[in-house]
Amino acid sequence: MRAHEIDYEIFGEEMQYVEIELDPQEIIIAEAGSFMMMDNNIQMQTIFGDGSEQQTGIFGKLLSAGKRVLTGESLFMTAFINQNYGKAKVSFASPYPGKILPIDLTQFNGKFICQKDAFLCAAKGVAVGIEFSRKLGRGLFGGEGFIMQKIEGDGMAFVHSGGTMAKKELKAGEILKVDTGCIIGFTQDVDYDIEFIGGIRNSIFGGEGLFYATLKGPGTVYIQSLPFSRLADRIIASAPKAGGNSRDEGSLLGGLGNLLDGDNRF
Repeated sequence: MRAHEIDYEIFGEEMQYVEIELDPQEIIIAEAGSFMMMDNNIQMQTIFGDGSEQQTGIFGKLLSAGKRVLTGESLFMTAFINQNYGKAKVSFASPYPGKILPIDLTQFNGKFICQKDAFLCAAKGVAVGIEFSRKLGRGLFGGEGFIMQKIEGDGMAFVHSGGTMAKKELKAGEILKVDTGCIIGFTQDVDYDIEFIGGIRNSIFGGEGLFYATLKGPGTVYIQSLPFSRLADRIIASAPKAGGNSRDEGSLLGGLGNLLDGDNRF
């Protein structure tokens, strides 16, 4: 199925959103929970899977939805249809601070591989599936398990990242070592594996985990500076503990300051 041709514009810096302009009867599909706003004449429909196989019968719908369950996503996605006679706009927002990456699949030979929670939205006709790892080490220690998402087709898709985004163009045989959680995605020609850091002190006291991700060119790789898991770990570590203990971030009054700040609900 040929994907719908859509126009878009990305707004913001740290908390971005993408505004999609739809011609009459054009459709955009999105992850549940990413919707921000839309014009009055756009209709929203909940669908099984990614919408690329909606005419294949009940078995095709269940297969499409089942693939999404394996990547940890919802059974359902949301389709937004322009029912107007003129152009209409709908916007989708990143779920946490970072950048939105537009991907023109025609420039990546029709396929892009990304971490399993990176997908935001795409033109109708783009397929969102799963990419199994054939390497045991990568599956057990690669941070993303055996399964990553693959986005296939000939249209526009959008993925989101945490923090600042870096783009690396790898030459043939060139290797880039990355924290396993910092990968946004890469082109299909990139060879992805994991490598043990090595050394007792590095492994026990280094604080960076036991493994690198190794990305071998040729191909294009996108890296994020702040994976959501890292952000969540910092928030949990700084949260008040049972019994009222918490980090006071340099306060001269320490715990006494908490009695005076007027907000001790948490």
